[in-house]
Amino acid sequence: MQQVPVSLWTLVAGIVVTAISIWIGQNNTLMPVQASLQAPLVDGFFNVMFTIAIALFLVVEGTIVVFLIQFRRRPGDDTDGVPIEGNLPLEVFWTAIPTVIVLLLGIYSVDVFNRMGGFDPAGHPHSAAHVAHIPGSAIAATLSDTEATIAPTIGIGASPQTLNKPADLVVDVKGIQYAWIFNYPDSGITSGELHIPVGADVQLNLSAQDVIHSFWVPNFRLKQDALPGIPTELRFVATKPGTYPVVCAELCGGYHGSMRTQVIVHTPEEYNSWRTENQIAQQQNLNQVVAVNPADLSTLEFLAPHTHDMGISAATLESVVMRRD
Repeated sequence: MQQVPVSLWTLVAGIVVTAISIWIGQNNTLMPVQASLQAPLVDGFFNVMFTIAIALFLVVEGTIVVFLIQFRRRPGDDTDGVPIEGNLPLEVFWTAIPTVIVLLLGIYSVDVFNRMGGFDPAGHPHSAAHVAHIPGSAIAATLSDTEATIAPTIGIGASPQTLNKPADLVVDVKGIQYAWIFNYPDSGITSGELHIPVGADVQLNLSAQDVIHSFWVPNFRLKQDALPGIPTELRFVATKPGTYPVVCAELCGGYHGSMRTQVIVHTPEEYNSWRTENQIAQQQNLNQVVAVNPADLSTLEFLAPHTHDMGISAATLESVVMRRD
């Protein structure tokens, strides 16, 4: 019986490994539901890396299993193994292939980052002084450290398709221990949740009140640090209505794990309805606040009426204020 050449076995194994790797890499369910224009770009890059990882795993582990079987110690065989000093072609091969893979992945990642807008984060955030004069923005004005902010030059900005075009919706986002506060300069709304219309080009101007926080929306495949004193930007387009978690991905203190909120993607009609309702509600709330001198109130007394809008409980607010004081 004629023995099958090793080269043929290698070819067959390569075809099988390639087929399995591509199928698993392109059909995995490891990522959450896509909900932004940027998500398919990130998932495409992830699937390529996952495909390569599966192929490497099968080659390495498969080789180990084959060698365990083929070169196992036979009963009664007490001889030494064949002395092997090295194999230059093999060493060049397993050095060159990973090098090429890493270089190609680096080029691919730069292209993805550019298409997402990472190379040109040019935004125009509203100054703290401007926000302070917008009705309903009492919390945002109170929590601001500075009188003005500069345009962010760090983050995910306009994509090549939207370059030099103003965003449809601008939201100022401030991270504090341990909550996110969203202020809408165009309407004066302040909320503990992010509400946006589907299909709108949204620009978030991020800042931090105390320590570094990280604004992460897994379904959008986007994450951007909020830095004290350094404005950052995150620009995206939501593509699917729904409610998605917002997580702080930077260890920011003892209650870091509870620094969560949500982004609610509305249809345009639902967003307009939410905006109108909140403008009316916050205008009424502002009238009540104006009747009281904020200087006469403690931090807890001042923020207590806004706990619902901030998305946190009164007990959590009290514990945070007590720790800060």
